Amino acid sequence: MRQRDVLVVFFDGVQSLDVTGPVEVFTGAARGAPGAYRIRTASLDGGPVRTSSGLTLTPDLPLADAPAPHTLLVPGGDGTRDPDPRLTDWLRTHAPLARRKVSVCSGALLLAEAGLLDGRRATTHWNLCDTLARRYPAVHVEADPIYVRDGDVATSAGVTAGIDLALALVEEDLGRDLALTVARHLVVFLRRPGNQTQFSAQLAVQTAERRPLRDVQQWISENPSADLSVDALAGRAGLSPRHFARAFRDEVGMTPGRYADRVRLEAARRRLEDTPDGIEEVARHCGYGTPEAMRRAFVRHLGSGPAEYRRRFQPARPAL
Repeated sequence: MRQRDVLVVFFDGVQSLDVTGPVEVFTGAARGAPGAYRIRTASLDGGPVRTSSGLTLTPDLPLADAPAPHTLLVPGGDGTRDPDPRLTDWLRTHAPLARRKVSVCSGALLLAEAGLLDGRRATTHWNLCDTLARRYPAVHVEADPIYVRDGDVATSAGVTAGIDLALALVEEDLGRDLALTVARHLVVFLRRPGNQTQFSAQLAVQTAERRPLRDVQQWISENPSADLSVDALAGRAGLSPRHFARAFRDEVGMTPGRYADRVRLEAARRRLEDTPDGIEEVARHCGYGTPEAMRRAFVRHLGSGPAEYRRRFQPARPAL
């Protein structure tokens, strides 16, 4: 079996889970397929680094001595805020030699600083997407997905999304069965689809400043099957439809219709995960009207239909 070298970059202020999550995935895969991966770690001078949580990690070698790997993994952490220029210089020169470039969380900022994301689609932790887009306008930032792949570069969102991406890479390299074995060992899902949203509809948007609009937001989340048209919601807020739509967009950051769509999708996802309700019942309860309307929404936003989503994400129920 062809061995794939995985090189993990260490630096002061690295996020420990950004390192250990993917490393555990690749190490688990190497146990199931001996010789499949060789994982090595490197820092600028080969010395220990202190993680953002205070742990000390000791690398295998200095970056200057690291041969070109198959997969270069750049984690995130506080150390990406003001990185050592020597690190970005090394990435600019040596990262293109790797067959795959992978970042976790704010590691995307290091790739971007090195010019490796110019003209590419990329993501990072939701709280840093605006920063990534503002600092590096040549990068096509996608704020919603948990990971994005564009050619030989893959970027992922915060912390656990690095595990999802690593599992996807193992599945690509060695097949679904081995990836599933690793996921089971780590007690995680095989993998969430890359375009699954990073966070819930309620966390993804701003909370309106004015009480009537906040009340409408809360009412939408509690009544996804109700009439959520602008006219109906405006009446509930005591505003004209035009005034309501403009105020809602200004304070929440999206139109009422788009917000309602997100809430309905979130409600349907949770119901598929947490209940045995049939697809038709879930569609009706969450305001889609028909299973086909719900299926189209799932495919558009999550890349899979409701039945496939349930198969992936509903926890196994113990036998009675």
